[in-house]
Amino acid sequence: ATLILYESPKRLSKTLADCAELLGPDRDAAVCRELTKKFEEVSRAPLGDLAEMFSERTVKGEIALCIGKGEVHVSEQELEAALRDAMAEMRLKDAAAEVAERYGASRRDLYQMGLRLKGGD
Repeated sequence: ATLILYESPKRLSKTLADCAELLGPDRDAAVCRELTKKFEEVSRAPLGDLAEMFSERTVKGEIALCIGKGEVHVSEQELEAALRDAMAEMRLKDAAAEVAERYGASRRDLYQMGLRLKGGD
């Protein structure tokens, strides 16, 4: 999910640096300033680039920091276990859809995995 932080202009540089360190410098983000006002400004870039950009700038106004969702790294064994658990409670189609949404995986690939699991049981 996208993270939305309302940040003080005085803390923005430090927050961007911390987020880049904790969440990864390549994670997509946007610094939105003075939204819905005359001097609205939106800067979009990876967190690392934004941290560098705003370390050298003085910012005024209301700031909203939007950080895009990160990639979830899940092994095939974890997906298989989650799919088996879901298949115990629901139809394969629904189980594949639920696990796909939870882990950001392909529903089609999970459905095919489910068919193989059903055939092997």
